[in-house]
Amino acid sequence: MGRTLGLDPGERRIGVALSDPTGTIASPYGFLDVGSELPLAEVAELCTAHDVACIVIGLPLRLDGSEGPAAARSRDLGEAIADRVRVDVVYRDERFTTVTAEAALIEGNVRRSERKVKRDQVAAAVMLQGHLDAQQRLNGRDRDEGDGEDQRSDR
Repeated sequence: MGRTLGLDPGERRIGVALSDPTGTIASPYGFLDVGSELPLAEVAELCTAHDVACIVIGLPLRLDGSEGPAAARSRDLGEAIADRVRVDVVYRDERFTTVTAEAALIEGNVRRSERKVKRDQVAAAVMLQGHLDAQQRLNGRDRDEGDGEDQRSDR
């Protein structure tokens, strides 16, 4: 079956989360620095090391649901990853995941300096957990119906 890798792309960092082998629970994993080049080799290494079968990439939609430049960058990242690692890539609406992550870290009494480092990976876990929960719901009904939240890449 394989695990699911969640990526929450930002301008400087990509938050990383990983599911358990059963695809039930998402956990923060870390982050990848975004430099002048996309960290495709690091993503490929994560996929190999953790037997990843699917990658869920956060799609930062605008409040009205439309896609802007940030969403285009996420799709570019997804296409580059799909070409490199040859696993399914799914896009997931990730609006408000950073706000949710920040609130959880504050509630957990995480210091401000630590929150900055952990926020991206926790946001990736929030986004990935939403995907995993949707998949669990879909297992109980016809997959063709879908819930409208995940979008597969066109590779």
